[in-house]
Amino acid sequence: MRITTTSARRRRAGSALAAAALGLLAAAGTPAYAATDGSVDRAPDAPPAGHSVPAGNAGSAQGTAAKVPLEISRLAQGTGRHVAITIDDGPDPRWTPQVLKTLRDNHVKATFCMIGTKAQKYPELVRAVAADGHQLCDHSVDHDVTMDHKPVAYQRRQILEGKAMIEKAVPGVPVTYYRAPGGAFTPASRAIAAESGMRPLGWSVDPKDWSRPGLEAILSTVKGKLPQQPTVLFHDGGGDRSETVAALKKYLPWLTEQGYRFSFPTRTTP
Repeated sequence: MRITTTSARRRRAGSALAAAALGLLAAAGTPAYAATDGSVDRAPDAPPAGHSVPAGNAGSAQGTAAKVPLEISRLAQGTGRHVAITIDDGPDPRWTPQVLKTLRDNHVKATFCMIGTKAQKYPELVRAVAADGHQLCDHSVDHDVTMDHKPVAYQRRQILEGKAMIEKAVPGVPVTYYRAPGGAFTPASRAIAAESGMRPLGWSVDPKDWSRPGLEAILSTVKGKLPQQPTVLFHDGGGDRSETVAALKKYLPWLTEQGYRFSFPTRTTP
């Protein structure tokens, strides 16, 4: 297929952006973040062969990245009695409306981490999520959990095209977070997300509801000893999410009874 001059310029610009972001990480000595939630840097990254940080772009990359931290966010905004609910792998025509109703009934705002191809297929559900005041999160184009082993250019496409697919469904509504599929972050993917205005988003409580362990098992995990300002992971896509819906119907009122307030994940330092 013939590549136009404009397309070639865009690809060169994209490569320069990723290289500049990676140069920033190297200069800052940003470490890989160890965590029990799986959302960690799983593979070292280096600029692609033949690429370097252009002198004219380094300062620009640093200024932009400083606005959105590169570190993976695992805290809810607010105090220790705040909790952030996050919903992954949708939108789904069967389960997303049920999750939305449950959240609405309990006066809870959550963060929906959407797969780009699903947002493209069900734009009306993206609009419904945004209309209810929830935050939007990019969960890549097609949820490739091996993308941490792929070239930086591939990671960049997955992140930026996934974001664009969500934005197309709701023009003007910001996509404020990026969550790597399976938590498989790399230094490059965090930098690309931050450069695009999205805070890398992890979690601190994972009931593995996607595996359908049973309602009581889900509730036992999410009601267990919660960390300060927890970010809790649930799913509205990827299969039968009836246990998730049932768990949310019990869990959200329980959190309120325990004195928790609901907020979104942190976007600023730390």
